[in-house]
Amino acid sequence: MNSRPKDPKTARNKNVLVIGGSGSGKTRFWLKPNLMQMHSSYVVTDPKGTILVECGKMLQRGTPKLGKDGKPMKDKHGKDIYEPYRIKVLNTINFKKSMHYNPFAYIHSEKDILKLVTTLIANTKGEGKAGDDFWVKAETLLYCALIGYIHYEAPVEEQNFSTLIEFINAMEVREDDEEFKNSVDLMFDALEAEKPNHFAVRQYKKYKLAAGKTAKSILISCGARLAVFDIAELREVTAYDELELDTLGDRKTALFLIMSDTDDSFNFLISMCYTQLFNLLCEKADDVYGGRLPVHVRCLIDEAANIGQIPRLEKLVATIRSREISACLVLQAQSQLKAIYKDNADTIIGNMDTSIFLGGKEPTTLKELAAVLGKETIDTYNTGESRGRETSHSLNYQKLGKELMSQDELAVMDGGKCILQLRGVRPFLSDKYDITKHPNYPYTADADPKNAFDIEAFLSTRLKLKPNEVYDVYEVDAEGV
Repeated sequence: MNSRPKDPKTARNKNVLVIGGSGSGKTRFWLKPNLMQMHSSYVVTDPKGTILVECGKMLQRGTPKLGKDGKPMKDKHGKDIYEPYRIKVLNTINFKKSMHYNPFAYIHSEKDILKLVTTLIANTKGEGKAGDDFWVKAETLLYCALIGYIHYEAPVEEQNFSTLIEFINAMEVREDDEEFKNSVDLMFDALEAEKPNHFAVRQYKKYKLAAGKTAKSILISCGARLAVFDIAELREVTAYDELELDTLGDRKTALFLIMSDTDDSFNFLISMCYTQLFNLLCEKADDVYGGRLPVHVRCLIDEAANIGQIPRLEKLVATIRSREISACLVLQAQSQLKAIYKDNADTIIGNMDTSIFLGGKEPTTLKELAAVLGKETIDTYNTGESRGRETSHSLNYQKLGKELMSQDELAVMDGGKCILQLRGVRPFLSDKYDITKHPNYPYTADADPKNAFDIEAFLSTRLKLKPNEVYDVYEVDAEGV
């Protein structure tokens, strides 16, 4: 099922929904073989970081570089020239093994500010309660105002969540003195005097319509929502940006988003990353490349139910394919998608070109899959015998409809099998792909432990420059070496 296609371009430009299977089974039979194709840029949700360790060396080796004639280029010794992947990693389990990711680095306009705020609120709301709509809107106004000020007025090195936290902490409110102005109020007053129509000023004036007690409640709510950014490690990781999300469609890149499958405290960062990624790549495809990215970007989103909600995902999956972007959602059960995206879950499923069932016992998934598989016609016959003074026999033939696979049959499906449905094709039973048969298998850690990718060693060799750091630049003449 996941063998190398004759035309990789046809296979890669598909949205895929993968349901069921255990963690190791999904990785071995679906995620890794697709990653081994190495025909696109990849964004991989990597629970526990095992996929990067096992496939990182293979990606560093890359694929043969093709010439204008479409054939592999050779060096002077007649050997293939390989084009390695750029490897990026965001690790929310251990921030010391992560590159830096600053969502503020991708803000270029007022609409980008609103998108960032929407994503932040959608993924840090916890369980939520009915009747909270007023406070959410009030928080949105304040975040837009503060982030707008930071983006347009603050130095580049201060455009991050640390500065936003400092703003919130400095916003003292006195319930008994409505005329009191804190340091942030004074900053906005100065900005309004200079630029009365400034985006940040307009949003802040709307927030200031709240009375003292209400404003204090809004600030408390904001402080609670952003409390996670008071952690020193997280503030360091979001201080500046190394992921370069807007360049994934320019050249082959593999971005690994490592997250915990037991603790979702920092999973909102993964969701923010995906949201910005989709928006940035779609805008770049339209504005720079005339509608299609030069390098396809394939998002392999394992544990899609645990990364939080990607805003407007139902619209994104319907539009990204035309821009050379595809999303592959991997879930334990179909009900997980409905729990997060509610009524939009059916729209998301409807925009999946391919659906794969790897096995499982969740009742809702089994019921819906049994209905999709449809029925088959079977022949039955009944025999009868009646005895009296004379014995008579009867034979009755009938045609009946029977479910192709019933729910109990699906629940005990062979672990080496899967059910695949392509758009416009009847579902069929297939063998899961044997990963050892893939031509790139020998370059993975599964084949040889020596191929294990050392994340710490990879990150330690990178030069990390900090704002205002002084350094020397040397030019080396290779001919004189």
